[in-house]
Amino acid sequence: MKVFRLDDLDAERAANQGAYLRFLKERTMSAGLYALRAGESDPQKPHDQDEIYLVVSGRASLTVGEETTSVARGSVVFVPARTPHRFHHISEDLRVMVVFSPPEP
Repeated sequence: MKVFRLDDLDAERAANQGAYLRFLKERTMSAGLYALRAGESDPQKPHDQDEIYLVVSGRASLTVGEETTSVARGSVVFVPARTPHRFHHISEDLRVMVVFSPPEP
Protein backbone atom coordinates (compact mmCIF):
# COMPACT_ATOMS: atom_id res chain seq x y z
CA MET A 1 0.00 0.00 0.00
CA LYS A 2 1.07 3.55 -0.72
CA VAL A 3 -0.55 6.46 1.08
CA PHE A 4 -0.25 10.14 0.15
CA ARG A 5 -1.43 13.36 1.82
CA LEU A 6 -2.66 16.04 -0.54
CA ASP A 7 -1.10 18.84 1.53
CA ASP A 8 2.30 17.12 1.39
CA LEU A 9 2.03 16.56 -2.37
CA ASP A 10 1.07 20.17 -2.96
CA ALA A 11 3.98 21.38 -0.84
CA GLU A 12 6.41 19.15 -2.79
CA ARG A 13 4.98 20.37 -6.10
CA ALA A 14 5.36 24.02 -5.03
CA ALA A 15 8.90 23.45 -3.71
CA ASN A 16 9.89 22.13 -7.15
CA GLN A 17 8.33 25.24 -8.73
CA GLY A 18 6.26 23.24 -11.16
CA ALA A 19 2.60 23.07 -12.08
CA TYR A 20 2.69 19.24 -12.11
CA LEU A 21 4.01 16.62 -9.71
CA ARG A 22 3.82 12.94 -10.62
CA PHE A 23 3.70 11.07 -7.32
CA LEU A 24 2.80 7.55 -8.45
CA LYS A 25 3.83 5.35 -11.38
CA GLU A 26 2.73 1.74 -11.51
CA ARG A 27 2.46 -0.86 -14.26
CA THR A 28 -1.05 0.13 -15.41
CA MET A 29 -1.42 3.74 -14.24
CA SER A 30 0.23 6.86 -12.92
CA ALA A 31 -1.08 9.78 -10.87
CA GLY A 32 -0.12 13.36 -10.32
CA LEU A 33 -1.18 16.69 -8.90
CA TYR A 34 -1.67 19.60 -11.32
CA ALA A 35 -2.01 23.20 -10.14
CA LEU A 36 -2.77 26.42 -11.97
CA ARG A 37 -3.28 29.87 -10.43
CA ALA A 38 -6.32 32.03 -11.11
CA GLY A 39 -5.90 33.76 -14.44
CA GLU A 40 -3.03 31.49 -15.52
CA SER A 41 -2.94 29.74 -18.93
CA ASP A 42 -2.91 25.95 -19.23
CA PRO A 43 -0.06 24.98 -21.59
CA GLN A 44 -0.73 21.25 -21.77
CA LYS A 45 -0.97 19.31 -25.02
CA PRO A 46 -2.92 16.10 -25.73
CA HIS A 47 -1.52 12.99 -24.05
CA ASP A 48 -1.16 9.45 -25.39
CA GLN A 49 -2.98 8.10 -22.32
CA ASP A 50 -6.57 8.24 -21.12
CA GLU A 51 -6.92 10.62 -18.15
CA ILE A 52 -9.25 11.18 -15.26
CA TYR A 53 -9.29 14.59 -13.59
CA LEU A 54 -10.60 15.04 -10.04
CA VAL A 55 -10.83 18.72 -9.14
CA VAL A 56 -9.64 19.05 -5.54
CA SER A 57 -10.10 22.83 -5.30
CA GLY A 58 -10.68 25.89 -7.45
CA ARG A 59 -12.92 26.87 -10.34
CA ALA A 60 -12.34 26.93 -14.09
CA SER A 61 -13.72 26.00 -17.46
CA LEU A 62 -12.42 22.87 -19.16
CA THR A 63 -12.61 22.26 -22.88
CA VAL A 64 -12.19 18.67 -24.09
CA GLY A 65 -12.35 18.36 -27.86
CA GLU A 66 -15.31 20.54 -28.87
CA GLU A 67 -17.09 20.41 -25.48
CA THR A 68 -16.69 22.93 -22.65
CA THR A 69 -17.90 22.59 -19.06
CA SER A 70 -17.42 24.39 -15.76
CA VAL A 71 -15.46 22.49 -13.13
CA ALA A 72 -15.06 23.02 -9.39
CA ARG A 73 -14.22 20.99 -6.27
CA GLY A 74 -15.60 17.49 -6.70
CA SER A 75 -15.82 17.53 -10.50
CA VAL A 76 -14.57 14.34 -12.17
CA VAL A 77 -13.83 14.40 -15.91
CA PHE A 78 -12.65 11.66 -18.28
CA VAL A 79 -10.39 12.81 -21.14
CA PRO A 80 -9.77 10.25 -23.92
CA ALA A 81 -6.20 9.75 -25.14
CA ARG A 82 -4.95 12.17 -27.82
CA THR A 83 -7.92 14.54 -27.36
CA PRO A 84 -7.03 18.25 -27.19
CA HIS A 85 -8.00 19.68 -23.80
CA ARG A 86 -7.20 22.61 -21.53
CA PHE A 87 -8.37 24.47 -18.47
CA HIS A 88 -9.22 28.13 -19.02
CA HIS A 89 -11.04 31.03 -17.36
CA ILE A 90 -9.49 29.90 -14.07
CA SER A 91 -11.29 32.05 -11.52
CA GLU A 92 -9.94 30.36 -8.34
CA ASP A 93 -6.56 28.65 -7.91
CA LEU A 94 -6.99 25.15 -9.32
CA ARG A 95 -5.69 21.88 -7.84
CA VAL A 96 -6.44 18.75 -9.87
CA MET A 97 -5.62 15.11 -9.21
CA VAL A 98 -4.73 13.44 -12.53
CA VAL A 99 -4.78 9.70 -13.20
CA PHE A 100 -3.25 8.37 -16.44
CA SER A 101 -3.78 4.89 -17.87
CA PRO A 102 -1.53 3.45 -19.11
CA PRO A 103 1.07 5.35 -17.07
CA GLU A 104 2.68 8.46 -18.48
CA PRO A 105 6.31 7.97 -19.58
